[in-house]
Amino acid sequence: MPELKTVGLFLVTALAEIVGCYLPYLWLREGKTIWLLVPGVLSLAAFAWLLSLHPTAAGRVYAAYGGVYIFMAILWLWAVDGIRPSAWDLVGSAVALVGMAIIMFAPRTT
Repeated sequence: MPELKTVGLFLVTALAEIVGCYLPYLWLREGKTIWLLVPGVLSLAAFAWLLSLHPTAAGRVYAAYGGVYIFMAILWLWAVDGIRPSAWDLVGSAVALVGMAIIMFAPRTT
C-alpha cells in the first residue's frame, strides 16, 4: 500500500504543478484575466508542499516525480488540450513511469 500512496501523491503533485503553470499560460498566451495568477501561485505553492511530503531523499523524489509529471502532462494534452496522444507519447510515458517505479521502489540497504 505505501507504493499506491506514493503514486497517488505524485499524481496530485503533478496536477498542482500543471495547473500552476497552465493558468499563467492562459493569461500570457490566450489573453485571459491576470487574476488567473492568484490560483496559479496557490497551485504552485501546493505543488512545492506536496513534494515535501515524501519521506525519502529530496533528490530521489525529484527524479522519480519527473516520470509521473510526463504521464500527467500527456493526460493533460488529451483531456484539456483535446489532442489525442500518439503511440509514441504513450510509450514514452510508460517508459517514464517504469523509471519512476525503479527509482522509488527498488530495494535499498540504507
